Amino acid sequence: MTALARWCLRRRALVIALWLAVLAGVAAAAGALGSSYSNDYTVPGTEAGRAADRMAAAFPGRSGDSDTIVWHTGSGTVRAEAVRDRMAPVLDRIAELPGVASVDGPYDRQSGSPADGAAERRVSADGHTAYASVVFDAPADDLDAKTVQAVVDTAQSASGDGLTVALGGAGIGLTDAPKSHLAEAIGLAAAAVVLFLAFGSLAATALPIITAVVAVGTASSGIGLLGHVMTVADFAPMLGMLIGLGVGIDYALFIVTRHRKNLRAGMDVEEAARKAVAVSGRAVVFAGATVCIALLGMLVLRLSFLNGVALAASLTVVLTVAASVTLLPALLGLIGTRVLGRRERARLAADGPVTEHPTGFAVRWAGFVERHPRLLGGLAAAIMLVLALPTLGLHLGTSDQGTDPPASTTRQAYDLLADGFGPGFNGPLTLVGDLDGAGDRLAFDDLPDRLRNTPGVAQVSGPEFDGSGSTGVITVVPDSSPQSRDTSDLVDRLRHDVLPEAADGSTLRVDVGGVTAGYDDFADVIVGKLPLFVGVVVTLGCVLLLLAFRSIGIPLKAAVMNVAAVASSFGVVVAVFQWGWGSGLLGLGSGGPIEPFLPVIMVSVLFGLSMDYQVFLVSRMYEEWRRTHDNRRSVRVGLAETGRVINSAAVIMIAVFSAFVLSGDRTISMFGIGLAAAVALDAFVLRTLLVPALMHMLGGANWWLPERLERLLPRISIEPPEETADEPDATADDGPGAPVPVPEPRHAADAPLVRG
Repeated sequence: MTALARWCLRRRALVIALWLAVLAGVAAAAGALGSSYSNDYTVPGTEAGRAADRMAAAFPGRSGDSDTIVWHTGSGTVRAEAVRDRMAPVLDRIAELPGVASVDGPYDRQSGSPADGAAERRVSADGHTAYASVVFDAPADDLDAKTVQAVVDTAQSASGDGLTVALGGAGIGLTDAPKSHLAEAIGLAAAAVVLFLAFGSLAATALPIITAVVAVGTASSGIGLLGHVMTVADFAPMLGMLIGLGVGIDYALFIVTRHRKNLRAGMDVEEAARKAVAVSGRAVVFAGATVCIALLGMLVLRLSFLNGVALAASLTVVLTVAASVTLLPALLGLIGTRVLGRRERARLAADGPVTEHPTGFAVRWAGFVERHPRLLGGLAAAIMLVLALPTLGLHLGTSDQGTDPPASTTRQAYDLLADGFGPGFNGPLTLVGDLDGAGDRLAFDDLPDRLRNTPGVAQVSGPEFDGSGSTGVITVVPDSSPQSRDTSDLVDRLRHDVLPEAADGSTLRVDVGGVTAGYDDFADVIVGKLPLFVGVVVTLGCVLLLLAFRSIGIPLKAAVMNVAAVASSFGVVVAVFQWGWGSGLLGLGSGGPIEPFLPVIMVSVLFGLSMDYQVFLVSRMYEEWRRTHDNRRSVRVGLAETGRVINSAAVIMIAVFSAFVLSGDRTISMFGIGLAAAVALDAFVLRTLLVPALMHMLGGANWWLPERLERLLPRISIEPPEETADEPDATADDGPGAPVPVPEPRHAADAPLVRG
């Protein structure tokens, strides 16, 4: 790491040029090839997946996404001549637009008169609402937003004078996607304020932000290219940006803080930057590795949808680490002593180098925790428990357009259809039958009557058959919304009771598909594999801590703390997004189920981030324990010297994560609130309150390790031994955690202050 830092400092112009060239090249390639993201949550082998595959094979004309145009009149009916004269020509024009395969509405396309038969069912019973189905010539993932916007603009041109027109569906949802980078800009601005308050220098404030932006910009374009070779979710770039800005700014903060401390200690610019990267850079690499390990743990689930997310997020973290240890030292060499504020430079010139010691609130707080560990530990545990309680009611499932903000056209269309045709109309179930012979055909023909008498079914249409007669389709409209638990219960009832009874005495097999069924199957697969996933991530984290701190108690406490942070942050997510507490005020729409993939991704990210804070805090305690074997002193000193920096880094992450609530995307808003809550609880409740309180209560048991295991374990060191000898008074102002071999100081005041 020292050689790398020296090379980057001496060739800083080349390093900066190379990073800018890579950013420009990857961005140009991504712009030329375009994006190729996916919202396909189906899992091969599930029942909903089989239904979708059979539908695609038997009815290829339905491969494109079918969206909906809804119009409503408060006075009169949609059959009135004035309404027909306005809507029929609009539907005709939409049918002629590029990218539109067909439009089926309640009016005859030639005369504009009411159609007969099935088309009449597109008008509500009260006559005030009607809809037309728009089938695009490609799935929503492959649609051009401009194509969809043309449909929206043409349809809404008929609005006014008592007629309301709205559009819904997966394709139409593209027009509600975020069109600006307001969230990123606000997050960066908030981080800049925190950095300026900490540094008092505009140059020092800019360095972490520039480093993070270059790395995240490169990663975002790289994720776009990654989507062409594997399945990558459409929210992956935004998620990568969220994680990358948070950790990228923090990692650069650790190195810049150490560099500034080295300058104040009297080192020249090159030596200060080299030693900052040599010490804190190793810690940053270690921190980034822990985050990547946690993210790549998703690969054990063997789900292509999550594989892409794991690799995309890991790519972002890798690039932020790379920029922190190469681009940042080049920038440090470029700006010289301006990384210090004017007053600091003047004080250094007048008074010479200074020795820094922890003072102020951090020292007083560490002493307060030492005196009242049981009271404060109990209070912290109670806070975490109360916040975790909503997690017991977690409902994984369909989060449909009924949760969109009320002003969006998709939400308006959803509400109009629900009011006019029933709540289940927005998410019908598709029953796909595999027919082999006359007996199966007869059983399938009788199935609609049986379904109409099934509790939870509002409407049944069909059956329809393909050309060979080997595949039949029946559409079932539930009497509850797609995201309702009642609809999920209906899916289970059909699969386990109704359909097996209907197929009795035949070889008929009927698979239940549709939006709700697909999400339920996806959630079942996730929940089934979640224990394995959590076990792998926790085990890897415990092994890492065992090697770093040579203690049984430290890894076990870390595992419990990480689980507590995840559970409490999920409690906040459930309260806001599922129960709807404050979601309206935040512009997040109404409450609804939590996305099935959210637990896995959040567990990955949170375990990685929590590991950083744990190692950072405990490493200083461990160093003091090795020197004095006084547990009370070790915990007090470690908390006093690291608490302030943990909290400063956490404030930056919270600011960045919280800003993504403004992204306009419900999924990203979930990640933003969940991660912000987790970091806040981790930094302000767990690491600076509950963990030190528990360590005070456990005493020397914190550091117990069987002698036989002690001999077997390899020793790891994150910071280079020579840095310890050269800098015995290093402050606790560096990156996340690193146990350092420390020489015996002559006096307690000479004890090294180490920022892991």
